[in-house]
Amino acid sequence: MSHHESAFQELYAAFQPKIYRYLTGLVGEHEAEDLAQEVFVKVYQALPTFRGEARVSTWIYRIATNAALDRLRSPSFRRMLPNRTADGSVVFYERERAEQEGWIGEKPLSLETALIRKEMNACIRNVIASLPPNYQTVIVLSELQEFTNNEIADILGLRLGAVKIRLHRARAALRKALETHCHFYRDERNELACDRGVKG
Repeated sequence: MSHHESAFQELYAAFQPKIYRYLTGLVGEHEAEDLAQEVFVKVYQALPTFRGEARVSTWIYRIATNAALDRLRSPSFRRMLPNRTADGSVVFYERERAEQEGWIGEKPLSLETALIRKEMNACIRNVIASLPPNYQTVIVLSELQEFTNNEIADILGLRLGAVKIRLHRARAALRKALETHCHFYRDERNELACDRGVKG
């Protein structure tokens, strides 16, 4: 195995699961598998020219982000948006996995609480999927992938100030959309819950 192939195998093993989750958060599970393969083909092809001006993680996420934005902006993908289900949009992976297993931190969740929170996540996922692609990207990078603003600036090729402005606007748009499309309330156990649909 050549040095190039060995280096690629290491990168693939380290980053493929993360990139797949990231892409699922942007384009949905159905699209993410093929798109992740495209991303790693590009990584393989570009690896010999990688000079280390940026961290390797930043470089790979930049390739993935550009691929996701191309897909999000494509007419064929946009035609699919009205038919996307909750499971095909942004996924809150670690929290959702913990909820499915009945644990958040140290305290086990009741089945009712887990179901309520899963419904809330579905509501929020659908709203994020309805945002413009540039807003989706910064929200997912910041809130789900937990990159710093500086790292997001490197990934997106933007100045730090531009990232802060975009993230502020994206959060404001998300808040407004949530207020419009998700009705939040307290149930009989005083747990926060929501119903999808336009508030009346």
